[in-house]
Amino acid sequence: MSTAARVHDLNPPEDRAREPFDVARIRAEFPVLQECIYGKPLVYLDNAATTQKPRAVIDAIVGFYTHENANIHRGVHYLSEQATMAYEGSRNRVREFLGAGESAEIVFTRGPTESVNLVANAWGRRHLKPGDEVVITGLEHHSNIVPWQMACAATGAVLKVVPITDEGEVRLDDFAATLSDRTRFVALSHMSNALGTINPVKEMTALAHERGAGVLLDGAQSVAHLDVDVVDLDCEFFALSAHKIYGPTGTGILYGKRDWLERMDPYQGGGDMIETVTFEHTTYAALPHRFEAGTPNISGAIGLTRAIDFVDRVGIKAIARHEDGLLAYATEVVSAIPGVRLVGTAPRKGAIVSFVLEGVHPHDIGTLLDLEGVAIRVGHHCAQPVMDRFGLPATARASFAVYNTRDEVDILVAGLEKVRKVFS
Repeated sequence: MSTAARVHDLNPPEDRAREPFDVARIRAEFPVLQECIYGKPLVYLDNAATTQKPRAVIDAIVGFYTHENANIHRGVHYLSEQATMAYEGSRNRVREFLGAGESAEIVFTRGPTESVNLVANAWGRRHLKPGDEVVITGLEHHSNIVPWQMACAATGAVLKVVPITDEGEVRLDDFAATLSDRTRFVALSHMSNALGTINPVKEMTALAHERGAGVLLDGAQSVAHLDVDVVDLDCEFFALSAHKIYGPTGTGILYGKRDWLERMDPYQGGGDMIETVTFEHTTYAALPHRFEAGTPNISGAIGLTRAIDFVDRVGIKAIARHEDGLLAYATEVVSAIPGVRLVGTAPRKGAIVSFVLEGVHPHDIGTLLDLEGVAIRVGHHCAQPVMDRFGLPATARASFAVYNTRDEVDILVAGLEKVRKVFS
């Protein structure tokens, strides 16, 4: 296959046929799922931290470095032109996936953490004033807390937090009551990484707009599980992570409405984000390149394209149905284990089961499950305020993806029974 053909293939046709959902076939596309841990088949239930990668993503990254590697933009030689086509094709593919109006509204970043920091610095530090209010919720990941604390400290703005219920839910009336005429910006998780709670972000965004506030949605957890349309959500910004949607690490996206991006100064200076530079003055490149200083993660963007293709091929609605079934089953059987208490029982959740086991530290749970080949996450999940809300230092968290099965849930339960017996 020629280089040109390989690059062209990174931009698949618009009419993508859905294949019948076959979890065994899907699992076969993920090489790491064939691994054994301590002689036992890997049961990977740490998908909220990072998802595994299908062969198509791995092959695309290897193919780029094998056949097409060059720096993008400005190069006049063949490889540079092909790499630029692939990179900008990836941007357009993300635009299509999110339902954005134009590719200029899609900014490549290293991940949602950088995306939130970009907005908090480039918009927040420029526009926030003393007495202004920024509203977040008690569900947030540290990356959607700390940047706003820093922006508020720098500008004199006030950070306000919407409380969460005992079920781990943000009630709309509590959210509305936290907003005021001083609210200038709202930053919300679409889906909680620690509990799985799915916020009613469309309604919350509408309430924020009634106060004249802009909205950033942290979609790191949601895009692999929910159908996302940023125009329908009407948010000003949306952040996502490639590695949580079957793509590579070190790559993220910030979607921003054009008029909001145009009111932001560049977050970083350097190569590729400029139009002209003299020692006296610099003019910046047009959107979105003014926010992409330096050589980007080109292979990461290409890998993200293949990951999106994978999700589209399987179908996000089919993925959601499969994961909802896993969540319902796991919730039932894990909660039935003596001594287990689920943490986060909101009525609308993604496929995450966070729990504690009486008399056993979560780190001990994780260590013993690892010996059974079961990979879960333990700790505060970069959400210490959530843990504080429930009076816990940590939880154990099993999080599911398209390739997980009921049999794997049963292996998790059997492992937890062994843990319970060891500590009984």
